[in-house]
Amino acid sequence: MNCSFHPEAETEFLEAIDYYESCRIGLGCEFSLEVYSAIELIRAHPKTWPVLDGEIRRFLVSRFPHGILYADDQGSIRILAIMHLHRDPDYWKHRVRS
Repeated sequence: MNCSFHPEAETEFLEAIDYYESCRIGLGCEFSLEVYSAIELIRAHPKTWPVLDGEIRRFLVSRFPHGILYADDQGSIRILAIMHLHRDPDYWKHRVRS
């Protein structure tokens, strides 16, 4: 199953990697591996995780306070946000239309 990132989701993912790497060398890599592992699970079983809003689902990342918000768009996974769980929970909603 194909997977793509909304441009803003890709930016926040890369910024989170940089942030964690600045906290401790190697932590950014650990974060990215957790996210990529989560995406592989999402790709294999896209309907498994709970619906957050409409057709948008959320996968909670292990070890880090982040959720992956995604939509299964006709057999293709669209990552809408790599959301820190302390952010405004609705900040990403404009991405559904873009």
